[in-house]
Amino acid sequence: MTGGARRNVMAAGTALALGLATREALVQRREAVLPGNVAIVTGGSRGLGLAISRELARNGCRLAICARDEAELAAARTDLEQRGAEVLTIPCDVADQAQVTTMIDEVTRHYGQIDILVNNAGIIVVAPLETLTPADLERVMAVNFWGVVNPTLAVLPAMRARRSGRIVNITSIGGKLTMPHMMPYTCAKFAAVGFSHGLRAEVASDGITVTTVVPGLMRTGSFLHAEMGGDQEREYRWFSVASSAPYPVTIGADRAARIIVRAARRGQAECTFPASALVAARLAGLLPGITASALEMVNRLLPEPPSTHAQSVPGAIVEERCPSTLLRMATTLGRAAATQLNQGRLPS
Repeated sequence: MTGGARRNVMAAGTALALGLATREALVQRREAVLPGNVAIVTGGSRGLGLAISRELARNGCRLAICARDEAELAAARTDLEQRGAEVLTIPCDVADQAQVTTMIDEVTRHYGQIDILVNNAGIIVVAPLETLTPADLERVMAVNFWGVVNPTLAVLPAMRARRSGRIVNITSIGGKLTMPHMMPYTCAKFAAVGFSHGLRAEVASDGITVTTVVPGLMRTGSFLHAEMGGDQEREYRWFSVASSAPYPVTIGADRAARIIVRAARRGQAECTFPASALVAARLAGLLPGITASALEMVNRLLPEPPSTHAQSVPGAIVEERCPSTLLRMATTLGRAAATQLNQGRLPS
């Protein structure tokens, strides 16, 4: 290497180091100080929402959580208060704009303002397309997409007036590539990703940061509440086992919550985890044809639709009808998460 080439390499290395140092300094400078902030977590009564609520409380936030089931909310409130959190619980269906407006008004009256909104509420339907109806897609879209839009539109006026606020949208790797037998879920998550990215661009000048969270599989015990259609027993088997796999296939809810809250503090544009989800998202963008072929192969391995179609039911009910010791062993990690995250009972 010539002297000139060495100087060029050294100059490039120095510039890169300075750039990285400057970026880290900027990140730290804009990192939020959370103690005393008021945070709303939708779907905060169980699963990932409860884990995020615990992490926000650990960071000194005052909490408001909402969900549709009052018994779940009561259990979550007890859990959070035992951890020293100040928490307001409000029954609310985030798909209902009027209920959301009422909830936001109540939280604002109680705390004075809202600093952080975490749009986490969601439902999962696992079934082949042939067994779904338009109503199934509309129902999931109402919660997983409009359940993001409704709270966001409700908090924006006050955040804009104060020129500050943080919005965190929990989407999914299903919003970057479509998993067969999860069409309603992935359609809604694609829409949520697009809304979240566009929202960040439009509200940045108002002093509001928007973070799009794109998690892969997490161990939250959600397979007990996810709705199974088609060949319900076989659909439940593959989904529950996949949702209970160890790291790095899945990630624990507590670790996920720490990553999410840190991303929110830093005002990151997007946060994708674990590494398997990040790789999948990158491959889907770079190699769409190969990704599509891989998903076609996955679809061939999934259960065939039955000749007669029944209404989808929660996974826990499917398991009650078809108990299996082997399946319970294969889902040990997922069940432990369900116990820790208030997933042990089905909504009334």
